[in-house]
Amino acid sequence: MLTRALGFASILLLAGCAVGPKYKRPDAALPTVYRDASAPPGQPSQASLADEKWWEVFQDTELQTLIRTALKQNYDLRITAARILQAQASHGITRADQFPTITGAASATNSRIPKTKILPGVDTSTNSLALSLFWELDFWGKYRRATEAARADLLATEWGQRAVMTTLVSNVATAYFQLRELDLELEVSKQALTSRQESLRLAKVRATGGVSSMIDVHQSEQLVYEAGGSIPDLERRITQQENLISTLIGSYSHPITRGRRLVENPIAPTVPVGLPSSLLERRADIQAAEQALVAANARIGVAKAAYFPQISLTATAGYQSTALTNLFTGPAGLWNFGGQLAQPIFEGGRIRSGVRLSEAQQQQTLLAYEQAIQVAFQQVSDSLIAYRKTQEVREQQSLLTEAARNTVELSQSRYAGGVTSYLEVLDSDTRYLTAEISLAQDELNERLALVQLYAALGGGWQQ
Repeated sequence: MLTRALGFASILLLAGCAVGPKYKRPDAALPTVYRDASAPPGQPSQASLADEKWWEVFQDTELQTLIRTALKQNYDLRITAARILQAQASHGITRADQFPTITGAASATNSRIPKTKILPGVDTSTNSLALSLFWELDFWGKYRRATEAARADLLATEWGQRAVMTTLVSNVATAYFQLRELDLELEVSKQALTSRQESLRLAKVRATGGVSSMIDVHQSEQLVYEAGGSIPDLERRITQQENLISTLIGSYSHPITRGRRLVENPIAPTVPVGLPSSLLERRADIQAAEQALVAANARIGVAKAAYFPQISLTATAGYQSTALTNLFTGPAGLWNFGGQLAQPIFEGGRIRSGVRLSEAQQQQTLLAYEQAIQVAFQQVSDSLIAYRKTQEVREQQSLLTEAARNTVELSQSRYAGGVTSYLEVLDSDTRYLTAEISLAQDELNERLALVQLYAALGGGWQQ
């Protein structure tokens, strides 16, 4: 009997349809080239920096170790993994609504009515074993649309995890380069302190010999104290940066092992960016936004299915007997089969409002998807101009630093020859230290621009 019921229901399902709109990716008027892309004229290259694995982009072995550790231990990434498990379970629950529910039941009841003056005592026994079926037919595609939405939610969660991976790789690389820049500043400050301490010693010798005044000594002391005061502050910032990296890799604060010096991490003059249309496929956040749109589109069908009648089947088959020995023999078999149709007649506008709600949510999700695309192109354009211009700034700062170094050497020679006052040495030395610190920061900005461009193009989640 159950086989007949299932066969009949299958015929009904094949004749049924799924109400609601079918999903189609929205048309997006994408630019043919990225703004500020430095590719030569002609057909843009399909190759992109984002196609490279993160360990190919960031070649510092210690940085690679930190990123690998973060991808295993970072709590944000582990939380997204738990969300994927939740989405998988939710998809399984929703998908199960498409299938019939079959339950089994067994019972054995024995009772005795005591003997009275009027009635004799009676012993009764009832034993039964049965299977029951309930199936609400998905004739209008309500459960299929709900499953489609749940599947899209799962994919959106998986793409969301990849977006977190992209952000995590970017954050670890950024924090590491910032740490190496602070190390470079500390190195420059210590070298400046050593040089200024030597200048102070010479100034004291000259003052003792009557060649110069104590003003030169005091001015030299100012340079020493200035350099000495910057070192503890840099050491504080370095420790705090190490603490940040420790948190990113999912561990408690500890010293971070260094690899290459900041200036030893290579920077290419230009990088390939690929075709703008491929950004929709590479950016994990755009993919997640599109899957959210797929889910919202499917839920319109779920809401519209409420307009139509619900068709459900029920069936029971089993055995019932007063004696266990006769449970599977003779006339003990029993079965029943029935169907039910329930059509909404008056809902006070509930169904219509539900459809409007789902349609409005779909429109909101569509706008969020289009906004994600627009923001992605803005980020790529910002990163491209930053990458190119920070290189130009660094080149000019390098020339400025070299000129400041030459000025320091010349002013020191002039002062030693008695041609100028120590004030000139003081000014040129201060300018040189400032130039060296600025050059270190420009070296950092150049590498951070590469990190940002890699993330903006959608790189970092590929494993």
